[in-house]
Amino acid sequence: MIPFFELPALNLPFGQKIDVFGVLSTIGVVVGALLAERAARREGLDLQPLRGVVPWLVGLGLVGGHAMHVFLYHPELLSRDPWIVVRIWDGLSSTGGVLGALLGLFVYFRRLRLPVTPYLNALALGTAPGWAIARVGCFLVHDHPGARTNFPLAVAFPVAGYGGPRHDLGLYDVFVLLAITAVLYVSARRAPRPGQLMGILAVLYAPCRFALDFLRASDLSFVDRRYAGLTPAQYVVVGLFAVGAWLLARGPKRS
Repeated sequence: MIPFFELPALNLPFGQKIDVFGVLSTIGVVVGALLAERAARREGLDLQPLRGVVPWLVGLGLVGGHAMHVFLYHPELLSRDPWIVVRIWDGLSSTGGVLGALLGLFVYFRRLRLPVTPYLNALALGTAPGWAIARVGCFLVHDHPGARTNFPLAVAFPVAGYGGPRHDLGLYDVFVLLAITAVLYVSARRAPRPGQLMGILAVLYAPCRFALDFLRASDLSFVDRRYAGLTPAQYVVVGLFAVGAWLLARGPKRS
């Protein structure tokens, strides 16, 4: 069992703070962007669109992640503090971030009148490891406590406030994303056709996340809202799986 620990946050001006999650999320974005650029360079793609899309991915990813957190996961927060809507750093959903980033991706390439498909493989090779790094931050701040358990990889949350050992879903997501990263980089050696690696990422991650969300805590004072027994993320990953399957089914493999 993993001991429970808490890392101190860094105090910023005007009473704001930044914790290790914010640091590792930033590192994940940088690492992901660099890996995607390296993959695109190997493919002989124009790097300028890939560099230009990063602010769109991050900006709309933050907006989408915060919107999903506030309006779908925890709408009760609005009655306590309506201004939370504009504090986009105050609560994020990773699946909402994915939706926002996808919107930013397609809007950006639409504005440039460029096809996005040739860049999807490079983006997949950056997204999976970058996301894994951000999920390490989730684990270090324990912001995804799961159900109580005696599983060997459980975190020994304190009895006071938590009731004892629990699954830590941030840690499990790290393992999932690292395994998918390995699959993607092995698959990249086999000359995948455009979009195939993003399809692999989607169809592998979606069922893992769907299953893991059943382990989320439902007995704490601050828990994720369910709709017909499912979390918002579970609905999103069903659509994500469908998109991934469509990408894998498109056309013959490129030589």
